[in-house]
Amino acid sequence: MRAAWVLLPALAALTAYYVYLPLPGTVSEPWKLMLLDATFRAVQQTCHLIHYLRLSHHLIVLNYLIYTFDKLKSVASEDINITDAVFDGVEVRVFEPPAKRDERLRRSVVYIHGGGWALASARTSLYNNLCRIMAESLNAVVVSVEYRLVPEVCFPEQFYDALRATKHFLQPDVLAEYSVDPSRIAISGDSAGGNLAAAVCQQLSKDEQLTIRPKLQALIYPVLQAFDFNTPSYQQNMNMPVLPRYVMINYWIDYFNGNYDLAHSLLINNHTALDVGQALSFRGRLNWTSLLPSSFKKNYKPVIQTTGKAEIIREIPGLLDVRAVPLLAENETLQLQPKTYILTCENDVLRDDGVMYAKRLENAGVEVTLDHFDDCFHGCMIFTIWPTDFSAGVQTRNSYIKWLDENL
Repeated sequence: MRAAWVLLPALAALTAYYVYLPLPGTVSEPWKLMLLDATFRAVQQTCHLIHYLRLSHHLIVLNYLIYTFDKLKSVASEDINITDAVFDGVEVRVFEPPAKRDERLRRSVVYIHGGGWALASARTSLYNNLCRIMAESLNAVVVSVEYRLVPEVCFPEQFYDALRATKHFLQPDVLAEYSVDPSRIAISGDSAGGNLAAAVCQQLSKDEQLTIRPKLQALIYPVLQAFDFNTPSYQQNMNMPVLPRYVMINYWIDYFNGNYDLAHSLLINNHTALDVGQALSFRGRLNWTSLLPSSFKKNYKPVIQTTGKAEIIREIPGLLDVRAVPLLAENETLQLQPKTYILTCENDVLRDDGVMYAKRLENAGVEVTLDHFDDCFHGCMIFTIWPTDFSAGVQTRNSYIKWLDENL
């Protein structure tokens, strides 16, 4: 009994030490976020141990655990018809609201889920719930793309899955089948899904054979570049839940099927040093000192190496491929983009990716709405179901759907 009185406080202290993270005072519901992050870290560390022991790939195990936990949640809707289909070889989930008597054609959103190109699914309750609410609130047909994931496939297959599914849906006969107005279609996604949505939108804008293109694009805290891992938001939020900087770098390495030994060189921008000739032509397109407002730049300084490792770009050319890093697209492509909504969060390493893309699009003559949230964190918009429900999730989701409703 006496030992228990000693062990219990010690265990409680160790748990508190593991859970606690110093967070900015602006973060909403900080203790709930700490618990979510601690749970995610514990699961990730377990998966990495399994990977180290060569029992399975850590991302396969992590996805298995996500799906297992997801089965404990029940998200259903009597009003929305949910069906699974295949668009040009790519699985999709379609959410259809009931038809109204006085309405012949409906709006539509092609949605691409996040998860570092490696996690989650269009079928998980988090994305099922989001797409269902979008379909109900907008009275729109929502097509959620179930692209293949790392490690089954790597770049550029996720991009091509999203592109094929979207182009198939944009065919006049397919739109007619779902009673969709060809002039009222948006493409959207969050995080890695925002990356794919932006890249697909750029590709569609250059396809001269297409007769129907998206009216809008809506990007939720998108990841858009792997050129500079020391933007102010990467420096400010390097240890922020749910996406610390080292985790984002590892997602990029996994996406490109690269070597984890390159992580440190990427972190200090060795791959885009001044002596790396392949990167020179892109440097002007991602100069955050001119693209970010002073309120975001604060006192942070650029990290530009004089000498680096050109072999990194030779080994992973995708680091400069606009299909993977749409922020690096040339101005001629940006001028072709549709009206755009970009949601960013202050407590997110990817904040500046979205803000810089908004500025580049604006400079190219595109109408852009930048919706910034000071108290929110990466991934928050899908966390609206107990036990991972956050007020930040409802706040960002409502703002996003409101913009779509007013502009689509």
